[in-house]
Amino acid sequence: MAHSLVSLCAREVVSDHSSSPFWLRWVPSELYGPLLEAAFSSCKPLAVGELVQRWPERALRVGGRREHGQAAPNRLCIQALLLAIVKGLSDQRYALQVLDLCGLQRDEGSMGDAMGGWSLTVALCTMVVQARAGAQRLQRREAERERKRFSALERERDVKRERGQWRMGKEASGDESNTDNNDLGGGDRGSTRSNGLRGEDDLTQGVRRRMEIERKRESGVTSGGGDVNSDVLIHVRADLFVNARSLDRVRMALRTLGPLKLQCRYLRVEEISVSSIRTLLDLLPHQGLVGIDVRYSSLGVSGLAELLPLLSAFPSLDSLRLRYCNLDFRRDHPGQGETLRHLSLGLAKLQGLRRLSLATLRLPGQLRVLLSSLPQPLQILELPYMSLKPADLAYLSCSHHASTLQQLDLSENCLDENTLPSIRRLLSQTSSSLQHLSLSGCGLTDGLSGLLLPSLGGCRALKSLALALNPLSRACLIDLVKMAVRMPSLRHLLYPNPLEDYQPGLDDPPSSAQLLDWPLEEVRDINTTSSQLNRVLVDSGRSDLCLTCDYFNYDKDFVD
Repeated sequence: MAHSLVSLCAREVVSDHSSSPFWLRWVPSELYGPLLEAAFSSCKPLAVGELVQRWPERALRVGGRREHGQAAPNRLCIQALLLAIVKGLSDQRYALQVLDLCGLQRDEGSMGDAMGGWSLTVALCTMVVQARAGAQRLQRREAERERKRFSALERERDVKRERGQWRMGKEASGDESNTDNNDLGGGDRGSTRSNGLRGEDDLTQGVRRRMEIERKRESGVTSGGGDVNSDVLIHVRADLFVNARSLDRVRMALRTLGPLKLQCRYLRVEEISVSSIRTLLDLLPHQGLVGIDVRYSSLGVSGLAELLPLLSAFPSLDSLRLRYCNLDFRRDHPGQGETLRHLSLGLAKLQGLRRLSLATLRLPGQLRVLLSSLPQPLQILELPYMSLKPADLAYLSCSHHASTLQQLDLSENCLDENTLPSIRRLLSQTSSSLQHLSLSGCGLTDGLSGLLLPSLGGCRALKSLALALNPLSRACLIDLVKMAVRMPSLRHLLYPNPLEDYQPGLDDPPSSAQLLDWPLEEVRDINTTSSQLNRVLVDSGRSDLCLTCDYFNYDKDFVD
């Protein structure tokens, strides 16, 4: 990746932290962005903290989409950023008002030292609670200073009152023959008495004011009220990852009233009940939530029917993903028709839905009931491990979603001669819009893929194609690559290891699970396949097309 002169200079500037006191004061505001980017890429947490603590603009966005090969920000840099945000709150000159961390986190267990979604969520919630506690401590210190000031004022008034009484006593014991002086002294005593009365009034007002300030402070600490808790200084936008371990902390942060206000753009929940999901949704503003991802939660049919109406309160919601949620429709299931109607009505209320992912829900033959109720056509549809029937694919190829699909995942659904006409019709309908297609583990043999290749080649907008874990021969793979090089938009092809690369003993035909676990032959055979496929690329001049058989590290999101 080529670096501009500004980025190269920024890397050099942030490389030496000891010199930061000399250059920070002279940096113009428009250079803070390149310097912060250089500090992140060079893993300089101290520089990150100093830049963020002095951030001159109203908004700061860290995260978002990264280019292929660009690493996520280091964990230490993210922690330095969050600490700098809390420190900056004590500076009245701090300009930051919006902190956008959406898209920053990586999946737990990813390569490098990037901060995962769960860790980042916990750190954000801790930052929000600590900021409120710090603001309360500052408020208590200010109240204590105010109390001391009034105490000093009271002591001063007490001293003045005692001095006035002493002067009155001294004048009363003086020369009584000097009537003029006595008259003058009497006038002074009257003046002193009046001053004493005024001092009492001022003292009473001071005590009342102090009691009022103390009462406000106590109400702010106990009930969440008070001036500091009602004024939001920075709105923090992020994607939240909530499970049973972080649920209480997230709820506390969302309820916290303080200088930092946590907002959620994308909510991912794992292994929590519908009632807990309801509680989270009640704490989120209706505007701003664009997606929800529910994983490994035993919703069941009734839980899903309860969840869908709750989502209709979020008008910006355009993505719903349900994975491993323990849904299983069987023919002998009592009340199945009524339950499906409830689910259909719930989906019909999601007016803005554009992405729907239903993974491993086991809903064979029910695709029409679910998708036909959606008011708007989908752009992204993910249906892996759904046990789809020929009737499901036949409906999908003729539905109002077909012509608008940009991403389609049919992985691990069996494709055979009965489903082939529907698949070809579906590819014809999506030929001008489809950009990402996954048919991994669909049982495509040489014969089926040969019949499907012309339809795949007609997808003019296709950028990525995944065909891993299909039992194809090496000759069929060569034909596949020859077809791929004629697709100008295609940038990434995930191909399966050919059957010749596996050790003997596979079934005929083997399943995708067997292909995933079966040992491969020696490396020389794999290199033979790779060299033959790369030769096709070289002969066609397609240096922009990436071929890979690395199923576990394949990521279509890196494709431009």
